[in-house]
Amino acid sequence: MEDRLTPGLYLEMTDRAVDEYVSERVPHVLALTGAERATWWENVSRDRDDLPRKLPEFGLLGVYEVSDGFAAPPVPDGVTGHRFRRYPRPAQGRLTGKPTIGLSLVLISPREPDQAQALRDWADFVHIRHIAEVGVPGFAMITPYENVAGGDPRFMHFYEMDTDDPEVAFQEMPRLVVRHLGEPGTEALDRWAFTPELRIMYVNSFRRLGERPA
Repeated sequence: MEDRLTPGLYLEMTDRAVDEYVSERVPHVLALTGAERATWWENVSRDRDDLPRKLPEFGLLGVYEVSDGFAAPPVPDGVTGHRFRRYPRPAQGRLTGKPTIGLSLVLISPREPDQAQALRDWADFVHIRHIAEVGVPGFAMITPYENVAGGDPRFMHFYEMDTDDPEVAFQEMPRLVVRHLGEPGTEALDRWAFTPELRIMYVNSFRRLGERPA
């Protein structure tokens, strides 16, 4: 994904066994019009308690790279699906030339629907901007996406990593931002860490287990 302009991503979240999901669900989704490639990912920090969460926890993440013609399918029991389109602003970060083998998945929403643009501006021009500036080891591209249905979660920040220990890279990120902006209580850091419009829906780290083209 790092070196491609992917117009959309369809995510599925589940606690089904990996082999069962890959053999039964992945071929079904890849057979749909507009589905181009599937990857599946292990949650490496399940049930984390350092960040708030509104969405249920899950152990396995399916990520499908899709075109604009893709329509999200009905999901079976035990699977939740979310369809996102690329937000019309550039991704930030760096192209490392290495494959994406780790992820930080961030799902957020505004507290009120009319706050969506203010939240998006903070995320792009403040939060993601400073993360990209500090050059976190293991981080590659950070791409914003928007829920095609406009509901929860409204936005996805898709952090691609070239490390197979994504949680270590994720934990290093705030330390580098603090070094860059100042300690907690500093206006610049507090502005980076939070905005009144922000509602965190889900954050976690994932390691790639496999992939399959359509």
